[in-house]
Amino acid sequence: MDQDMKDSMLGALENVIDPELGIDIVNLGLVYEVDLTEEGLAIVTMTLTSMGCPLAPVIVDQVTTALNELPEVKEVKVDIVWQPAWSKDNMSRYAKMALGIR
Repeated sequence: MDQDMKDSMLGALENVIDPELGIDIVNLGLVYEVDLTEEGLAIVTMTLTSMGCPLAPVIVDQVTTALNELPEVKEVKVDIVWQPAWSKDNMSRYAKMALGIR
C-alpha cells in the first residue's frame, strides 16, 4: 500500500468521532495501523480509550462506514488491541488542545 492510500484511509478515519470525547479517533491516537490488501480488504488496528468502552460497537461501525466510502475498499476488518495500551501521550497536539490537556 502506498503512502497516498494510507493518507486517504487516515483522512476517512478522521471523520470517526469518539462519542464521549468529541475528537476524531486519529487525533486521539486510537488508530495504530491501517493496511489495504490487493483484494480491497482494509485492516485497521486500533485501540479504545478504555477496555470497558460501551461505545466500541458504535466506533467499529463508524470505522467501517468511513472506509467503505473509499472506492478501493471492498471490505473492512477492525482489530481492537490492548497492547500497547492507549494513553493521552498518543494524542495529537490538536486533540490535547481541544480537550485542555497539557
